[in-house]
Amino acid sequence: MSPFLAGIVGVLVFIVLLVLRMPIAIAMGLVGFAGCLYLISPEAALRVIAKDLYSTFSSYSLSVIPMFVWMGFLAYHSGIGGKLYNFAYKLLGHLPGGLAMASEAACAIFGAVCGSNTATAATMGAIAIPEMRKYKYDDSLATASVAAGGALGVLIPPSVIFVVYGIATEQSIGKLFIAGILPGILLTLLYMAAIYLLARRNPSLAPPGPKAAPREVLLSLSGGLPEVLIVFVISIGGLFAGWFTPTEAGAVGAAGVMAVSLLEGHLSWAGLSRSLRDTTRTTAMIMFLVAGAMIFGRFIAISRIPFELANWAGALPLPPYVVMAIILAIYLVLGCFIDALAMILLTIPIFYPVAVDVLGYDPIWFGVVIVMVVAMGVITPPVGMNVYIIKGVAKDVPLEVIFKGIWPFLIAIFVACGLLIAFPEIATFLPRFATY
Repeated sequence: MSPFLAGIVGVLVFIVLLVLRMPIAIAMGLVGFAGCLYLISPEAALRVIAKDLYSTFSSYSLSVIPMFVWMGFLAYHSGIGGKLYNFAYKLLGHLPGGLAMASEAACAIFGAVCGSNTATAATMGAIAIPEMRKYKYDDSLATASVAAGGALGVLIPPSVIFVVYGIATEQSIGKLFIAGILPGILLTLLYMAAIYLLARRNPSLAPPGPKAAPREVLLSLSGGLPEVLIVFVISIGGLFAGWFTPTEAGAVGAAGVMAVSLLEGHLSWAGLSRSLRDTTRTTAMIMFLVAGAMIFGRFIAISRIPFELANWAGALPLPPYVVMAIILAIYLVLGCFIDALAMILLTIPIFYPVAVDVLGYDPIWFGVVIVMVVAMGVITPPVGMNVYIIKGVAKDVPLEVIFKGIWPFLIAIFVACGLLIAFPEIATFLPRFATY
């Protein structure tokens, strides 16, 4: 059997294992290891895989993951999400669809501190959905707006997805973080525009709340929120200016959030313990996925699938943007069935060489676009992780009702992707000024 055919068989076996509900990390590692044993000798395969795993997990750059994950869980367990929503609600709640728009704004700001789509959805869902239902918001719009808002956590820095993409492609994590700022703001505004248009078209979907006085808006900033935002600015701003490496920026951010939360009395010892426990669990899960992807990626490389695919794509009589559209369509379909992090690790060895080496796209831009498309995967049926999290928060809302409300936000993501493809400078402008 030729290496290419062995690679195709390996991919099919991997899909079968996923259908049988084997954990993705184990499936990737098992298929990758078996493929390496077949294509090279058992002794050489063991040496290559051991060397790859050791070089990856002994890398200083990988230590950025627990830092930013802990920063997010500290924010989650200290109640920062409630303060963010209260501020956004006072500012925007009186507009048509204002509570849902406030939820998007709060999700964006919390995502900037947290970096996790699931934590963002869970936190904002528990806070925002009861408020929207109190003001007679349509259940579909109320739940879907928070599920979609949680997806901002993977795009607005710090983002664990960007960290993993940067490690897998050997790109600057700092530049990826900075590149996600403007697209994250763009998607937030498109979400809010979609809500506003829906509310103007059918006011019964989202009746406006009471208008807050300017003094109330200012008072809603109290309780440690400005200090936390300052910590974020120092952390990401220091990364932008070259003062910190990504790992140092994560450490500064985590230490700052913990210090502010303890000084303000918002973080209990139980909350601190839970944040450490959740950080350990999440980091272990990510590391396990990275290990499986490393083994699977080595097998894919030996099988020459990326090279054959690159040659095929380069020979197509199609403009580069059409080939890119095909790649994004594949990501969209995969996102309906595979977890976002696993999808990045699984597909990068195949599509990254095509997009960057053959089509000539900027690797930072490609990373932002892929993360944007991955954001669709967390809200699309049938896997849509954020939708299931929101279902857990609003237990009496049927799952199909939540999915029904997702479509305007999917359209917003499509528009954002189109703008990124048409105007790549949205993602590449800020990284040009980064010194790291």
